[in-house]
Amino acid sequence: MTSQTITADAAGTWKLGDLPVHRVGFGAMRLTGSAAFHLGTPSDREQSIAVLRRAIELGVNHIDTAAFYFSSLRSANEIINSALAPYADDLVIVAKVGPYRDYSGEWGTSARPDQLRGHVEENLRQLGRDHLDVVNLRRMRQDSIAEHFGALAELREAGLIRHLGISNVKARHLAEAQAIAPVVCVQNQYGLHRPDPEADELVRICGEQGIAFVPFFAIAGKGAESGPSGDEVDEVDAIARAHGATPAQVRLAWTLQQGPHVLAIPGTGNPDHLVENVAAGALRLTAEEMARLDALHREGE
Repeated sequence: MTSQTITADAAGTWKLGDLPVHRVGFGAMRLTGSAAFHLGTPSDREQSIAVLRRAIELGVNHIDTAAFYFSSLRSANEIINSALAPYADDLVIVAKVGPYRDYSGEWGTSARPDQLRGHVEENLRQLGRDHLDVVNLRRMRQDSIAEHFGALAELREAGLIRHLGISNVKARHLAEAQAIAPVVCVQNQYGLHRPDPEADELVRICGEQGIAFVPFFAIAGKGAESGPSGDEVDEVDAIARAHGATPAQVRLAWTLQQGPHVLAIPGTGNPDHLVENVAAGALRLTAEEMARLDALHREGE
């Protein structure tokens, strides 16, 4: 693929509520280093800033971040603020709350409902904004999300948040949230060769209801953070070669072809990988190729 000339609009657009975004966005977690959640090697700050600015040049207008995306010397929100403020009018920044890390980086218990305002305000402060476009509530093993989501709905009414989403949920949690306030997106782990009938059901439900489905680890395969492995690699590699594409681009293309409501937020601190990820929005897999990959996806169900 001639990825150098391809911009994010090649993937098409969807709306998060009333906010149009290109279907290929950017996940900010990897901006902070090699292991953002485990205080790994800090990133090169100037390169991270350059990657973000290049993403905007390539038409990316949807950035996914969180205040708890930080390593020993880097904060994703601070890098976003430094690189992109003052923000373009069409840039949609999506934050998430629910998990909690103290200043040393250690994970604490999940935030209580009464703590969520402080976490939203921390994102606002770090990003230098007076409201957040979208806030996802990341479920942390709770059986019910009603109390937590209700707390965010109050912040939406107060004007601190424009739209609400949910993350790491099942279909029943979506229904539970919708009884409280509108949900514009569902963000769950989902990708080729991660067979999960509940995730497939959520993709379908979101499509029927016009809700964005935003998978994370879409490139990773069944290994999640550790990446794809085993037999899955051979089939993906073969299709990639047929298109002059990379396996990661094939995985992103398969994800986007699950429906027009499915978005992608691949993250990277590498400028070349950024260009490749954005270019994947222009890759159209054939029906036969999709059938082969779908069969691969269903293995293990």
